[in-house]
Amino acid sequence: MEHEQAFELLPGYIDEELSLSEALEFERHLAGCALCKQAYEQQRQVSTQLRQADLRWEAPPELAQRIRAALPGRRSLWQRLAVRLAGTGAFGGRAGTGGAGARLGWAPAGAMVLSLVALTWSAGLYLSMPPGDTHLTQELVDSHVRSLQFDHLYDVISTDRHTVKPWFDGKLDFAPPVIDLAQQGYPLVGGRLDYLNGHAVAVMVYRYKLHPINLYVWPGNDAGATPHIAERQGYHLAHWSAAGMNYWAITDAGEAELNGFITNLRAHPAS
Repeated sequence: MEHEQAFELLPGYIDEELSLSEALEFERHLAGCALCKQAYEQQRQVSTQLRQADLRWEAPPELAQRIRAALPGRRSLWQRLAVRLAGTGAFGGRAGTGGAGARLGWAPAGAMVLSLVALTWSAGLYLSMPPGDTHLTQELVDSHVRSLQFDHLYDVISTDRHTVKPWFDGKLDFAPPVIDLAQQGYPLVGGRLDYLNGHAVAVMVYRYKLHPINLYVWPGNDAGATPHIAERQGYHLAHWSAAGMNYWAITDAGEAELNGFITNLRAHPAS
């Protein structure tokens, strides 16, 4: 690792934002570089001082009371909905309005009701998900986004599975399956280490046209055999288990493209 690259990674290392492989590489460079050690200590001290400094200013109680007193009263959601419905004639009609006017008045009220129902249904669906799955899904999305932002999709860059697979030897306590899907339109472009769900995982990086696909793999059988594609924060992702391994795939490509990748991957004899 060169000094320039180390300086770029230094803030992320201090804030614990680097991937496992980036952090390990940075620490190896730091151990043998006095200049980077000095820069690290300086930034670490500044960061510590900023966190410990009393930079918060408490407003006097009188000021807070005056602000609250000046704010208009706010009705609850149900109170606002009731007023809206009453104003549109839902509870007996508005004085001086005909049937056509009442029907027109129902339009915004109806939209509000539909929005409320949709919000309630979405919240129920989210809360029904197991907390562990929800947390892991967010970890995966964050990892995928971080790999794109730091321009660090790969620790090893190669389209040859016989180069990528041996690269993981000695870095993990399991041997991840590495499959070439170039003929199916999903070429392998590299691999990297990451840290998810409390342990190190293997990541194989594929592409569909210009869309990267991160395939996370680690031992376990805590998912169903049939993948289910979901969407989160604009990314499509899927989870399944096979041959004693957990698989998570995530991409910004469309659902059909991700489904094609999974179908070809699962059809391969080595999967």
